[in-house]
Amino acid sequence: MARKLGEILETLPKERREVIETRADAFLEEVGNLEKLRKLRGLVQKDIASHLNIQQASVSKMERQTDMYLSTLRNFVEACGGELELTVKFPEYKKPLRLKALSDS
Repeated sequence: MARKLGEILETLPKERREVIETRADAFLEEVGNLEKLRKLRGLVQKDIASHLNIQQASVSKMERQTDMYLSTLRNFVEACGGELELTVKFPEYKKPLRLKALSDS
């Protein structure tokens, strides 16, 4: 009989569960593409299309694109309920720099 992940995790020592949760959190910090971002938010393409006043097929096309305008990306992220922030990392700086002029509408 199949067991649920939660049941398996409950049997592990607390320290091991904490390591797994930390790794899962780190994994969720990076989203590979727009489709994964949308799904992470529990949305379907029709939800995004409705918010952007476009057809569902256009959302599908956006999710497959590897190059797009920042405004298009910003609109998609906002349709998912988020806010787009752009940062730049340089080896000589410890913290990333935020590009405010390009991030704000």
